[in-house]
Amino acid sequence: MALGMMIFSGAGGIGVNTSMMNKCPIEHINDGISLSAPVIVEEGKYSYILMDGISHYTKDAGMPSIPVITKTYVFPAGSKIMGVECVPTDVELMKTDKKIIPSVGAIPLGHAARAVREENERVYSSSLPYPTEWFRYNIGVGLKDGKHVIFLTIEMHPVRYYPADGILEYARNMNIRVEYERGGMNFGDDYDLMIVAPKEFSDALQPLVEHKEKYGIGTLMMTTEDIYSFYNGRDEQEKIKYAIKDAVEEYGVKYVLLVGAMKGQRLHKWYVPVRYSHLDDNSSWETGYISDLYYADLYKYENGNIVFDNWDSNGNGIIAEWTPNNKDVLDLYPDVYVGRLACRYPWEVKTMVSKIIQYEENAGNGDWFKRMVVIGGDSFPDQDIGTDYIEGQVECDKALSYMDGFEHVRVYVENGDVEFTPENAQEALSEGEGFVYFSGHGNPASWATHPHNDFNTWIDFSLKNIMNLNNGEKLPVLVVGGCHNCQFNTSILRLLTEGIWAYLIGEVTPECWGWLFTRNPQGGSIGTIGNTGLGYGTVGDGPVDEVPDSEPDGIPDCIQYLGGWLEPHFFEVYSSGKDMLGEAWGTALTDYLNEFPIDWTSEWTGVRPYTINLVNCKTVQEWVLFGDPSLKIGGLLILLPHL
Repeated sequence: MALGMMIFSGAGGIGVNTSMMNKCPIEHINDGISLSAPVIVEEGKYSYILMDGISHYTKDAGMPSIPVITKTYVFPAGSKIMGVECVPTDVELMKTDKKIIPSVGAIPLGHAARAVREENERVYSSSLPYPTEWFRYNIGVGLKDGKHVIFLTIEMHPVRYYPADGILEYARNMNIRVEYERGGMNFGDDYDLMIVAPKEFSDALQPLVEHKEKYGIGTLMMTTEDIYSFYNGRDEQEKIKYAIKDAVEEYGVKYVLLVGAMKGQRLHKWYVPVRYSHLDDNSSWETGYISDLYYADLYKYENGNIVFDNWDSNGNGIIAEWTPNNKDVLDLYPDVYVGRLACRYPWEVKTMVSKIIQYEENAGNGDWFKRMVVIGGDSFPDQDIGTDYIEGQVECDKALSYMDGFEHVRVYVENGDVEFTPENAQEALSEGEGFVYFSGHGNPASWATHPHNDFNTWIDFSLKNIMNLNNGEKLPVLVVGGCHNCQFNTSILRLLTEGIWAYLIGEVTPECWGWLFTRNPQGGSIGTIGNTGLGYGTVGDGPVDEVPDSEPDGIPDCIQYLGGWLEPHFFEVYSSGKDMLGEAWGTALTDYLNEFPIDWTSEWTGVRPYTINLVNCKTVQEWVLFGDPSLKIGGLLILLPHL
């Protein structure tokens, strides 16, 4: 549709129109989970709990590692959850002579922090149960298979620990009962993709609109100028979010492409503005970071209704706040799949439009697509807690395990197909491939890792290496694990305004690592997913041939939590059939929230390593997609027979 011609009828409205909802009689779900008795393994100073059929273990630093089971129920959007019960039965007691081992917690990927295991004295000296509840639940509004739904996620604690008494209380059955009223919502279906861009970029984007329409992707465009003049909101960001909400409700838009970032190197001047989350993780590093998830998370469930989520639940004007004194309770589930072309200049828009069109029309013609390159090394010193595995390589191997039918190329510091050096990585990537995964450390100007057990040595892949790539039209989808690799508010002017610290942490650079990879005219990637702030991982446990040290399930903790779970999971989502770039991104985030539901009743504790609820929230907020969310991974030749 022509730029500037789309005006929506529901401008500024909050919530979903009740006329869109169709009510049904009250229904019930009765479900039960049978559990085996826990097995206590004593090793050294601590005890470990083994239990079949669990999802993961509690992971707050210094707190006992206790089994967790999560279960998610999905209802049509418009349904109302009337009541949730989860009753433990056949409860028994068990004595343990040694303390249940404390978790290591979350570790930032900005530097090679050493893993530390310490007991929270307040908890370990208490006669109260940990966790205090047998279960808790979250209700969220999001997307499943492209349809708007309500998620009810129940987190169950089948074992509770009384630390001062050395007693475990466990249930042999968890009986779930959900009472709900099934509802429905009707959305339009005229368009698939909405492009939001300044008027200055409109001519350069027109070929992309025509290309999408040609292949059956209904596309509309709105300028930021039109949005700001028509919509009400507290600021430009909220006006854009209302426009997206209306496009979803009125026209059934599934994908939103934001085109524009900072205006050149001018700090605080934006073509399409960003929203900052104000979550303070107590890292002494950052108390805010960019979150494009703000534009994707349109709705929340409140008092039985679906309403607009402005990310300011406490109403104090500070968005997405979680500090020692204040907290905004957020939904976080994507309700539309959002990607950004972080263009600072019109010529970058032309470059990206050309790359997208060429990729979708030609990627399916070459064998190069069926190749995946992974790059990793040692991320954390973990010997002090009894393990010694190479975290980045373990995470890369996990990602590869989902990619059957692809040639696997491991660029590793040890025992890979190719030894990791910047030059070797350049050469491997320049051959062209369908997917790339980096797992390690980062800052806005570089990605890096360590040789095994050598944490004084850094091997990096920098902006210079990206510019030396010459893979041409053989473009991968790239996922990068590391801190700040996709922090796209960098500028050379930060040296003048923020001094040497900004230079040392990589923010004095004309563009960030992830965006340069994406917009590289000589090749690079077709889409990049990574962190706008500090990323996080963890260590503990190990392969089955190691003595268990933490959660003794034989699986390294680095792939069971945080970025080490989310990043490889993207490839699992793709392999399950989600081959639209934005849907794969959004589904991975949704699955993360269902696997690790955030306990919004928890308080900001200020204890490092970091409180897991804070870090789970940040992990999804900061995971940005550079690229076209409506991109068909592998090219439109795969799609054509279905048109």
